[in-house]
Amino acid sequence: MTDQVNNTGKDDPKWQQDVLTKLLFSSLEEQKRTRLYSNIFKGIFAGYLIILLLIMLLPSATKDAIPKGDHTALIEINGVIAANAEASADNIVTGLREAFENEDAKGVILRINSPGGSPVQSGYINDEIQRLKKLHPDKKVYAVITDLCASGGYYIAAAADEIYADKASVVGSIGVVMNGFGFVDAMEKLGVERRLYTAGENKGFLDPFSPQKQGEIDHVETLLLQIHQQFIDVVKTGRGDKIKDDKKLFSGLIWTGEEAIKLGLVDAIGSSSHVAREIIKAEEIVDYTPKPSYLEQLADRLGVAAASTLAESFQSNNILMR
Repeated sequence: MTDQVNNTGKDDPKWQQDVLTKLLFSSLEEQKRTRLYSNIFKGIFAGYLIILLLIMLLPSATKDAIPKGDHTALIEINGVIAANAEASADNIVTGLREAFENEDAKGVILRINSPGGSPVQSGYINDEIQRLKKLHPDKKVYAVITDLCASGGYYIAAAADEIYADKASVVGSIGVVMNGFGFVDAMEKLGVERRLYTAGENKGFLDPFSPQKQGEIDHVETLLLQIHQQFIDVVKTGRGDKIKDDKKLFSGLIWTGEEAIKLGLVDAIGSSSHVAREIIKAEEIVDYTPKPSYLEQLADRLGVAAASTLAESFQSNNILMR
């Protein structure tokens, strides 16, 4: 009797219509939710693009924000001096040119906190400072050392008219280093055979998996001595009679800012604000250091820069001023 009633209900046209109506409304509700979520996602994505576009335009707005009136121009030289680093020659030179071309900038401060880096990049910056000083003889350059100004950092500082530091700053390391690794003994213990094929007598120069050759060692030493002498000449030209006649100056040693004054590597104790206020006589400091774009900053946060640094750490035989 019950089965008969149930079968009759399913065959009832009104019951079927109610089911279809419910299914239709359920489908419509699902479509509404899908469209809503889609619109929300599109809105968020569009907002993100608008914000990103505005952020990308901010650097140009910042450049136009340099105030009118007398001020001291500041260029930050932070970290390792390398082609793809914050303290690359391209970045530093761009800031230097803008600072020198602005008549309201009464002096330029190079605020240095660097362990050194590429002799080529340091040389580019030093050369550009010398060129700009000749074009603008009335505008002086002052190097201000914070924590560290070693090797390539001092290569740049030597181009300044005067150098200031804190008494506890670390200064010097006037030398050149080239490093690498040798895996010959480890390969023998592991039973690994090195197979190196070259066209050119010295194409396998300083291969870390092959035994060292005296001729290659002699060539490297000559190369390093030449670059070291270039460094010494730059320091002597920049500092002139201020530096003491002491061979230790160019041995790669480092000193405190206080001791560096006695050796002639530094002129006096002073901070950026002190130099701007007391020496340049333009207390307001304006930062001319080019900042990385927001896309580059985003890439850094995503780890692209870290991956690049990691890859570079595996490159051997790099010549550095450190």
